[in-house]
Amino acid sequence: MKITAQEEYGIRILIRIARCGDDNGMSIPQLSESEGLTPHYVAKLTRQLRLAGFLKSTPGQKGGYILSRLTSEININEVLKTLGGALFDDKFCASHIGALKLCTNSVNCSARSLWKIIQFTVDQVLNKMTLADLCGNEENVIKLHVLLKSELMLQD
Repeated sequence: MKITAQEEYGIRILIRIARCGDDNGMSIPQLSESEGLTPHYVAKLTRQLRLAGFLKSTPGQKGGYILSRLTSEININEVLKTLGGALFDDKFCASHIGALKLCTNSVNCSARSLWKIIQFTVDQVLNKMTLADLCGNEENVIKLHVLLKSELMLQD
């Protein structure tokens, strides 16, 4: 499994905007410079995040992008699925059938079960994380990881 560049930079842009503290938000050139990305790529990401309802643009010459919701209301799982989709969904098997019209393992597939378990576990963690959790320092995120890990172990 790999985290795509789009997912990584999309999350970083949201964190950068959340931390900026300016009522006008951050412009594409500011985001581009601060994250080391091309303005074109930042424009693509901010557009996706705006259309998904995570950002809104501020008008005027000093306009930029601001969060459309509180950091505590922006769910990380929703953001990642907007930017890159789920690791496994109902369309997965249909897109990995090889040269045949139907997967040879469609009736009894242990691989599909593996992907479902992984997706379920990832969803359990990411559904509990918000942008507010990521706006602190790395130590706070590690503490959250320990807390989530213990919660998941208690569910078993």
